[in-house]
Amino acid sequence: MSKSRKHAQLAEFWRRYRKNKTAVMGLILLTLIVGMAIFADVIIPYAKCIEQVGADRLQGPSAAHFFGTDEYGRDLFARIVHGSRYSLLIGLATSLMALVIGAVLGASAGYFGGMVDNIISRIVDVFMCVPPILLSLAVVAALGTNLRNLIIAITVSCIPGNVRLIRSVVLTTAEQDYVEAAKSYGTSNARIIFRYVLPNAMGPIIVNTTMSISDMMLSAAGLSFIGMGIQPPSPEWGALLSNAQTYLFSAPYMLLFPGMFILASSLAFNLVGDGLTDALDPKLKN
Repeated sequence: MSKSRKHAQLAEFWRRYRKNKTAVMGLILLTLIVGMAIFADVIIPYAKCIEQVGADRLQGPSAAHFFGTDEYGRDLFARIVHGSRYSLLIGLATSLMALVIGAVLGASAGYFGGMVDNIISRIVDVFMCVPPILLSLAVVAALGTNLRNLIIAITVSCIPGNVRLIRSVVLTTAEQDYVEAAKSYGTSNARIIFRYVLPNAMGPIIVNTTMSISDMMLSAAGLSFIGMGIQPPSPEWGALLSNAQTYLFSAPYMLLFPGMFILASSLAFNLVGDGLTDALDPKLKN
């Protein structure tokens, strides 16, 4: 594909995306949140997250502490800013890992069919019988509570849905004429899947992956909230909510600010995913 054609396609994609004003707002909000995570050390030093000042414990929002302080006198603004790295890392890592594994399994099931499809589909059915949050809890309970195991647990719970989606998309794409032409030229199955089938099915996959990031972030926050995720003193947003339970009435800001950032991040990814749906759906081109 020539560079001019690629530029034309990108321009057309952006033209259609920006027609959705709420999607543009979501993109701006997401950019701000990602920028906060990337430049967290520039915004406020990490030392402020762990610095305990007994005299400042449970101080409300002020010029010295924008979001107030927690029960140990730690700056809540610093903990939320640096906690964005944990939440975004979990959301992105789990979604991408589940996408890669789901693409391999789902594409294999949809492309080969027959026995391969039956085996993969039945295994996926078994996992889908268990609610995702319970599956994540079981994996975390078996492996232990830390960042790596939390990512593994949430990824495992996300894979079945990806397999189902990619299988259904590949079933349609694999019947196209260009796939039959590639087979007639003796092209290997692996090359057909990854060079022709999956790239032409990326629209729904990208949309699903984008919108699943918010689900993964909420799952991580929920597990941390009940003590089965990232453990203190790491400033993950769900862990901050868990710590705030005791001070719900005496220091409600401890619950308010982490909750607002979780809500804003989830909303941003969903709005971007909605915009991608409009921009990538061939039925909406005209």
